[in-house]
Amino acid sequence: MLFDYFENIAFAQPYFLWLLLLIPILIWWNFSFGNKRQAALKVSATHSKGGLQTFKNMLVNLPFVFRLLAIASLIFALARPQTQFQEQQSEGEGIDIILCIDVSGSMTAQDFKPNRMEAAKNVAMDFVSHRTSDRIGIVIFAGESFTQCPLTTDQYVLRSQIQQIRNGLLEDGTAIGSGLATSVDRLRNSKSKSKIIILLTDGVNNGGLIDPATAKEIAKAYKIKVYTIGVGTDGYAPTPQNTIMGVVMQNEKVSIDEKLLKNIADETGGRYFRATDNQSLSNIYKEIDKLEKSKVEITRFSRFTEKYYPLIFAALFFIFIELLLKYAIIKKFP
Repeated sequence: MLFDYFENIAFAQPYFLWLLLLIPILIWWNFSFGNKRQAALKVSATHSKGGLQTFKNMLVNLPFVFRLLAIASLIFALARPQTQFQEQQSEGEGIDIILCIDVSGSMTAQDFKPNRMEAAKNVAMDFVSHRTSDRIGIVIFAGESFTQCPLTTDQYVLRSQIQQIRNGLLEDGTAIGSGLATSVDRLRNSKSKSKIIILLTDGVNNGGLIDPATAKEIAKAYKIKVYTIGVGTDGYAPTPQNTIMGVVMQNEKVSIDEKLLKNIADETGGRYFRATDNQSLSNIYKEIDKLEKSKVEITRFSRFTEKYYPLIFAALFFIFIELLLKYAIIKKFP
């Protein structure tokens, strides 16, 4: 119970705790000089009450113990123990962000470690962890698109949904237009003054019901800024392929429609980036994080609750017990 009381306790005036050094001095003084005071005249009549005297002798030091406890309680009370509660108030507006991630079969290529998709998931989780005041959503696309997570500020949900992204969730292909259109749809009713999409892909648009140019115009109409990222090394990349002999590694040519991605970024006010390895991909997300700063001011308030009252009551209780022992039970008068 005592440990529970001092858990999360801070002292407003901790310098009073130095007074606790008086306690060992008082103990030394009591045992060195206090117990030397003996009666000048021994009365033999008290010998018949030996049993009672032995009991009282056992209790003779208890008043001093309770006096020390009272002093210690008062010293802790003077140090003003208190608990602190912090509250924070946000003022301003965050940014609404959609992470639009390609999950097509080519994202399993191993020119990134361990592969493109896992690298993209890792940097996305790191990016999310730095945007605590923004609403973030996740859209995935391959041959079609799907909302993996609607806009939310819940960091746990976002990380969990990113971890669940994998190849094979959708029909294979690269529907860049559909992925972008679904992302715009997630943002079109947003009241935020700043809305952005980070579209990551490693291929060329070859599917979907919506043309990338049409999706781009819709994004412009809703004043949504699109950052595009082309993922893949230059040349060829080792890619796992399913064959009748099982999964084998084959070198596949890296084909990224950089012209399309640059056009989408330029016309919506964003930027195009090319990631050729894990480090460059991480740096791209860090740069976007710097470019899109949330205009949120967080004010922190601290509220303190005083905890010295129980210590004062404890000191009074110990003094009462000392007096009770001294004058009612032991009956020791000066």
